[in-house]
Amino acid sequence: MISYKARASSLRKVKTDVVDAYLLCELFYKEELEPYKKRGVQLLNLRNLTRQHENITGVMIQTKLQFQAVLEQVFPEYKGVFGDLYSVVSLLTLSEFPSSEDILKASEEVITKKIVGVCKSRSIRWAKEKALKLKAAATRNPFEKTVYQ
Repeated sequence: MISYKARASSLRKVKTDVVDAYLLCELFYKEELEPYKKRGVQLLNLRNLTRQHENITGVMIQTKLQFQAVLEQVFPEYKGVFGDLYSVVSLLTLSEFPSSEDILKASEEVITKKIVGVCKSRSIRWAKEKALKLKAAATRNPFEKTVYQ
């Protein structure tokens, strides 16, 4: 293929074996050619896995951006309550209380119990602190009532 393309690139269309042999010699002498290496099955599988990982990562990033856009419209003050917005505790708490209205309707004890039920590795004092932060964030929410859930 390389020699065919090199021959096709020359302007003169000479059909002699001597000229072809000379061009091949010149091509292999000047170029740093390496032998063709057939890719192993493992390398091809690794390449496919890498591409799939990149696609999944892209989908995850898009989903997070869309989630943040909706959260900014529904409950913008929620973002600072938990350290990681996408932690299990944060997402399950948000699914239990999807808007600031729901948090304002619930008592501090109910919110604390829900957080403790979701996150058993943390103390009740930590859950109570998060419940207080949620209540404060709900009162600071600029939207009086959410249009959609």
